[in-house]
Amino acid sequence: MSEIYQQLLAIFLGYFAIMNPIANTAVFVGLTSDMNEKEKSNVAKRSLTITFIIIVLFAALGKTLFNFFGISLPALRITGGVLVFLIGYHMLHGGGSTLHSSKASDNDDDDIAISPLAVPILAGPGTIATTMSYSASGGWSHIIITVSVFFILCIITYYSFIFGQKILNFIGENGLKITTRLMGLILAIIGTQMLIQGIVGAIKTYFL
Repeated sequence: MSEIYQQLLAIFLGYFAIMNPIANTAVFVGLTSDMNEKEKSNVAKRSLTITFIIIVLFAALGKTLFNFFGISLPALRITGGVLVFLIGYHMLHGGGSTLHSSKASDNDDDDIAISPLAVPILAGPGTIATTMSYSASGGWSHIIITVSVFFILCIITYYSFIFGQKILNFIGENGLKITTRLMGLILAIIGTQMLIQGIVGAIKTYFL
């Protein structure tokens, strides 16, 4: 049981760091500043529903995609590790990443629940790579655990969005910067770990 709890905690911390509900709350508040409470709630629900569906699809179809494109798990972990590390690196230095930023979409006519909130802010390349890495390493139990943990995080993110202004007022600008940098550090470490696992897996697969 302790291994299951450790796995749950590791997945939760990984998702929490890469989705960073606190920092993304600031983005949500900025994007929905001219909306009323009902409209904000609808945007939050729609963006998180789309995000959850995307993650479920990649979690469930990860191995199928691997087989179809001839992708190995070490290749995914190496690529995902680099992406996650880059996102964490930029966050650690107080900046954003073009892979994980609201600036990825410049079209103001787009539905913000879809873009930029769902993609690429919540379900960006780093989140997708992390999902496939967690779920593809085992059977259906890994997929169910991964999806369940992500669902819990979606609920946490929803309430963070709904009470976003109060949260930001409470932690202040300095608190937001500190949180972002801490999440960046965790992401950089997770990315490095994924990269190490990918390299070790590649060596075992192709050279031993």
